[in-house]
Amino acid sequence: MRRLLLAAILVLAGLSVPTGPAAASGHPRFSALVFSKTAAFRHDSIPAGVAAIKQLGARNHFRVDATEDAAAFTDKNLARYDVVIWLSTTGDVLDDAQQGAFERYIRAGGGYAGIHAASDTEYDWAWYGGLVGAYFRDHPGGVNPQFQTATVKVLGHDTAATKPLPRRWVREEEWYNFRTNPRGTVRVLAEVDERTYDPRGYSEPEGSPGMGPHHPITWCHPYDGGRAFYTAMGHKAEYFSDRLLLAHLLGGIRMAAGVARFNC
Repeated sequence: MRRLLLAAILVLAGLSVPTGPAAASGHPRFSALVFSKTAAFRHDSIPAGVAAIKQLGARNHFRVDATEDAAAFTDKNLARYDVVIWLSTTGDVLDDAQQGAFERYIRAGGGYAGIHAASDTEYDWAWYGGLVGAYFRDHPGGVNPQFQTATVKVLGHDTAATKPLPRRWVREEEWYNFRTNPRGTVRVLAEVDERTYDPRGYSEPEGSPGMGPHHPITWCHPYDGGRAFYTAMGHKAEYFSDRLLLAHLLGGIRMAAGVARFNC
């Protein structure tokens, strides 16, 4: 009774309350590896993102390790984790042997969560392109502001990644355009409304077009035996203190880890 009363007080205080066998035994519900190696552009928000995910782990009872060492991609080490989170990685970050280990990890039922520039990574590794869902093409920044406030349309609230969000979510971001539209091969969870900002990218002198009336920004899908979640949001360090973005990321990480319903 005393424990139930304490749990109720903590809930009212807005804190997470671990429940179930994992919490009772003191063991984490699941384990996550945050990978943030960069071989091209480096986002200065990476430390804030790593810290935020570690804090999510501490509050929601899952273990978080973080590395920028590609040597962590071995069969033995990856087997320790339920999900690998690629946080604003860029460029060619894994060698052939490390790529092979990650492919085997996913095929064995592992989880992948990509955040922001994870789609600006490994352009010559076609398998990874299928995993992330679509490669980054460009973002506003040549003929229009790089960061703009826009409206995100949340497409359903039946997933852990979308349940905490409003139906129309107004926020600032560096809005990515992608080389291809993954709709049809993934479940799109959210799209950014191009009527609410200028989507023209920097890749052409006059500005490349956006992606049209259904511009995906977050999605998930089963892939090659595993689970994949991706969101293009998360450019600035300050975004990682946004309560709604953190709730969105937490839900996506839990889905990819297989501890929340993966209805993708």
